[in-house]
Amino acid sequence: MGKRQHQKDKMYLTYTEWSTLYGGRKSGTNLETSEEKTFRRLPYDHCCLSLQPFEHPYCDLHGNVFELEAILQYIKQYKHNPITGKPLDAKSLVKLNFYKNSQNEYQCPVLFKLFTKHSHIVAIKTTGNVFSYEAVEQLNIKTGNWKDLINDQPFTRKDIITIQDPNNAMKFNLSTFHHIKNNIRVEDEETVRERNNPNAKLKTVSAETKEILIELEREYKPAKSNEKDELSMQKADKFNAAHYSTGAVAAGFTSTIMPAETTHQAAVIAEDLVRYERVKKKGYIRFFTNFGALNLELYCDMVPKTCENFMKHCQNGYYDGTKFHRSIRNFMIQGGDPTNTGNGGKSIWSKPFEDEFKSNLIHQGRGILSMANSGPNTNGSQFFITFRSCRHLDRKHTVFGKIVGGLDTLNAMEKVEVDNKDRPIEDIVIQSVQVFVDPFQEADDQLAVERVVEAERLAQEASQNKSADKKDKNDTQKVYRSGIGKYVKLEQEKLDKWDGNAEPLTKKKKVSSQSYGDFSSFNF
Repeated sequence: MGKRQHQKDKMYLTYTEWSTLYGGRKSGTNLETSEEKTFRRLPYDHCCLSLQPFEHPYCDLHGNVFELEAILQYIKQYKHNPITGKPLDAKSLVKLNFYKNSQNEYQCPVLFKLFTKHSHIVAIKTTGNVFSYEAVEQLNIKTGNWKDLINDQPFTRKDIITIQDPNNAMKFNLSTFHHIKNNIRVEDEETVRERNNPNAKLKTVSAETKEILIELEREYKPAKSNEKDELSMQKADKFNAAHYSTGAVAAGFTSTIMPAETTHQAAVIAEDLVRYERVKKKGYIRFFTNFGALNLELYCDMVPKTCENFMKHCQNGYYDGTKFHRSIRNFMIQGGDPTNTGNGGKSIWSKPFEDEFKSNLIHQGRGILSMANSGPNTNGSQFFITFRSCRHLDRKHTVFGKIVGGLDTLNAMEKVEVDNKDRPIEDIVIQSVQVFVDPFQEADDQLAVERVVEAERLAQEASQNKSADKKDKNDTQKVYRSGIGKYVKLEQEKLDKWDGNAEPLTKKKKVSSQSYGDFSSFNF
């Protein structure tokens, strides 16, 4: 036996065997031109676009029949023939008049022959009447009678449109239709709505998930593009720029709902914080009551937000005419409610603001001014003045001032009798308020001046840089001498000593001796 006679035999079918020996399609063969492609015939009484039986038939000049509603929507959207792909408009369509017998079957109105898939069917362009080709050939073409067989309207040979030719079955081959080869479809509003509906892509979801999605769709309201944070609308400058960025770049790279950002921008510090850094003084105001005057000192440098709220209310007349609605002897007296009920009052920001606790500001002594609240971070406009120390209120109520004048008035207010609800029997009214020192206005003025100075400095620097750049472009480099250092301007003394033709220094050769010389100096 010979060796290695079966080494070329494979235990599997190779690519060549699959493609040549066993009926496989060769690589690169176009399915449309292959002889093995599937032939799918469309019946003559079906629309070439919707592939359904037509009710209002119209045809083009090539004899392709369409349903009116389907072809109008297609032309409106794509502007071309769905069969050939060439441009097509609605004016070039011809309305067809098919005739039916008593069994509701299509037939020739002259020869009364039923139309089948083997019939030769034609239509007259000028009238739209549909006949069998046999009737037109015998009664019109051979006799030279170029008038419609129904209404005697004249026509020419070019007006004969072939609807179906039994010798040309490829005309009804669905595989050759342009809209089928390119998968072109006319989508109505319902189809588009269904395709854009994200819930349609959820094939299998639990009942709980469906309830959550329904609730989310009912309650979710997308943010409007014009509603932006006030801080994001502000520009960062020298005074309100933070040492950290806005984080928009990181958010854009990690979240799909955030817009993409590629440049880092400094975050903008709130304007109130910038102003409060420049408040270094205390504020002073005077209450005029029907029992006398009360002089108050406000700790604007330590609790600026609380003091600004109180100061603004004093300036805009918010406290004018209000009453001290609650008084407890040896404890405190409370006011600042425009409704005089103890349940009203708002801050200047129209919402409660947070507490400001300082370890050195405590309820120690008589005449301490503090904010009234209904819980943590619920400060509004109401305040109270202590009659004695109330250390149990520390870190519960914000201390922001004290009485520095008018203790006699406070004593008179404490002596007023109250009812069983701690409401003074005799009204204690704040008639008006006078502001002596407003550190916040001074801080605003100072900040405005600093920003004007900074803007002028930046404008000056920009103009100088612009003029310098212009000068550098116009100026050419001056040559002072030839050779090395020709662009360097030396002083005259150095220039006199400098010789441009000086020879370079030569290195002195070192002579080495290789003889031993005389040994007479050696001592043996």
